[in-house]
Amino acid sequence: MPGNSRKTPYKNLSPEVILDAVESCGMRCDGRLLALNSFENRVYQVGVGRDEFVVAKFYRKDRWSTEAILEEHRFALELAELEIPVVAPLVVHGGATLSTWHGFRFALYPRFGGREPNLENPDHLRRLGVALGRMHALGATHPFTARPALNVESFGVEPSRFLVETRIIPVELRESYVELVEVLLNRIRDCFEQARPCHIRLHGDCHSGNILWAKEGPVLVDFDDARMGPAMQDLWMCLSGSREEQNQQLSALLQGYRQFRDFNPREVLLIEALRTLRMIHYAAWIARRWDDPAFPRAFPWFDAPRYWENHILSLREQGVLLLEPPLTIYSA
Repeated sequence: MPGNSRKTPYKNLSPEVILDAVESCGMRCDGRLLALNSFENRVYQVGVGRDEFVVAKFYRKDRWSTEAILEEHRFALELAELEIPVVAPLVVHGGATLSTWHGFRFALYPRFGGREPNLENPDHLRRLGVALGRMHALGATHPFTARPALNVESFGVEPSRFLVETRIIPVELRESYVELVEVLLNRIRDCFEQARPCHIRLHGDCHSGNILWAKEGPVLVDFDDARMGPAMQDLWMCLSGSREEQNQQLSALLQGYRQFRDFNPREVLLIEALRTLRMIHYAAWIARRWDDPAFPRAFPWFDAPRYWENHILSLREQGVLLLEPPLTIYSA
């Protein structure tokens, strides 16, 4: 049956299937079809009329349950209803946001244009902080029940164990990796214990590629990684550069954020902890998808010893950063 192969989950997702899927939602396709950049899912821009397009997102089989996908959709629709700037799924078929065609689950979104934000611009950061504060204020009202939480176990312990057990790490580096990760995870646990974060509904993957800057300001897209976690998860990926530059960036973000939601200052302790967890989790994500032919083509360096040498070196550098004092939040 189309879409059922674990190793090649999109083998049968032909252009004809994509266009027929969109038309099954009551739209008339004009044949224009453009694949957009996405590895986890498959995403296409589809022409549905004169100068009109929708974006069709076909979900990877077995990654999320149907209820987890619908929970993501409901969160985005809640945000849109409050005029919080997000791109939410289109409602079709008398109220549905998730459809099925030939074994593929998919959703349609409006096409939205914009550019990446300038995260070195304090005004952009303040306006982004406003959007994140508003989103988190809603996210804190009730929890996800079908989607997972971001914690040390899910983003550190489990993915690092997977990497070791699948033996993708070269044998001569495996012991060093195991010993290093054990030290890092203990330090990360200390950070979480000191920060005592409140877990709320998050975007979960709020890097600049998932933020479009329009005339009105920032618009958040792609809630595929939405989950429960600390508020800092949606803030730290906007920080870069020297320590002083990150101090300034975080302070500008929080100037906007605090207009709509209080911020627990102890969560500053989580910045390097969350960065380290993301590095571990990202490597495991590629390893889990290595059977998908798209991944060796996109990441040809991943199974080479040089990659793992550099990865371990980067994790060692994170170990040092985890011991440094947290960033400073400047007063407005």
